[in-house]
Amino acid sequence: MKTKLLFIALFSIALISNAQQAVNLSMGASYANEVFYDFSEDESYSYTAADWDIAFLRTSAYAFATRINDGAGIELFEVSNTPADYATVDIANEANWTQLYNSDTDWMLGAFDQGTATYGWGEYNPTTHVVEGTTTFVLKYSDDTYRKFFIEDFYGGYTFKYSTWDATTSTWGADVTETVANTSNPNRIFNYYNLATEAEVIAEPEATDWDLKFTRFTTDYPYNGTTMKYTVTGVLHHPDVTVAENTESGAGDPNAQTYMTEINTIGYDWKVLNASYQYDMVSDMYYYVKDIDNNVYRLHFTSFDGSSTGNLSFNAEDVTSQLSITNFDNGDSFGFYPNPAQGQIEILYENQISTDVNVAIYSITGQKVLEKELKNNGFYNQKLDISHLNTGNYVIKFATGNQSTTKKLIVQ
Repeated sequence: MKTKLLFIALFSIALISNAQQAVNLSMGASYANEVFYDFSEDESYSYTAADWDIAFLRTSAYAFATRINDGAGIELFEVSNTPADYATVDIANEANWTQLYNSDTDWMLGAFDQGTATYGWGEYNPTTHVVEGTTTFVLKYSDDTYRKFFIEDFYGGYTFKYSTWDATTSTWGADVTETVANTSNPNRIFNYYNLATEAEVIAEPEATDWDLKFTRFTTDYPYNGTTMKYTVTGVLHHPDVTVAENTESGAGDPNAQTYMTEINTIGYDWKVLNASYQYDMVSDMYYYVKDIDNNVYRLHFTSFDGSSTGNLSFNAEDVTSQLSITNFDNGDSFGFYPNPAQGQIEILYENQISTDVNVAIYSITGQKVLEKELKNNGFYNQKLDISHLNTGNYVIKFATGNQSTTKKLIVQ
């Protein structure tokens, strides 16, 4: 019963202490930009959507993924899984090609990875320990430009060749061969390449600087009792972020949610096109976004203008403090609020047996900056003065008997 009282106390105070923040973003007219958003810093980053054709996973020497820019209207087809067929690609045979799509649930399954080779576009060579290309692809653009494309190998990066179809002469142009190394653009998840300009481009922030990506992507769209591949405008989340979707009114509970890894959990269906061809927001649809540091933000969309401006808005509320309750095996519980904090925090805890109860705060370098013994054998709330601490991130450690827990504390 006391544990329930602790949770109710912490939950009620958290509702008061957390304020909603209105966020306004724009993808630009005709969705000209892809926009990345970081909750913790309330920061957005915008990149021209059509600046890249292919994205190459760069985070590992052993893991690879290759995505097509489907949001810019580029289609990808597998022509053949025989390397020699690269030389004889004929666009008159387009009807016989197989169209491939990016996964909209997993960043690590790009369209190129969906080909018929063991690794989508190639086979592993056990002698050289290199994945070698076997599959010829064609990229088709919205202006009917065609480019044939072949990944030759992956070994700490991607070596590939490609050629552009010349419609006036009905021939392929000279091959361009390029290598995009994993070491390019360190601290980002993908490297991006523009085939027309024959250059790498930066099209995303550093991996620690974003949670959500507002973009266009291909999904299985409901149609006449089945699904069809269709390009939608919506949200994909960072690979290290998890998201819960919940239908609710009033205040929701982030503790009661099921957090999903599928990157399209927010997706596109938070808005509905009405009879006047304007977008209505789904009023009772909320999302809980848990970032890499286990901070949780409650998200609710409030407007979407569509392609005329690409403007959208949502309310974001940091509800991390509502997750700050920890239940120990011995029946003890611990929580604190607010977080972020200024001047002081309030410790709420329950101690079932008479034993040592201690709370300490550490800087991110591991230096202990505050320590206090707490009362034991009961349900308590106790204020803790932190006015002497500089702004920044800290770790708060609560210990009871031989059990302990640590949580992140943000001092503003």
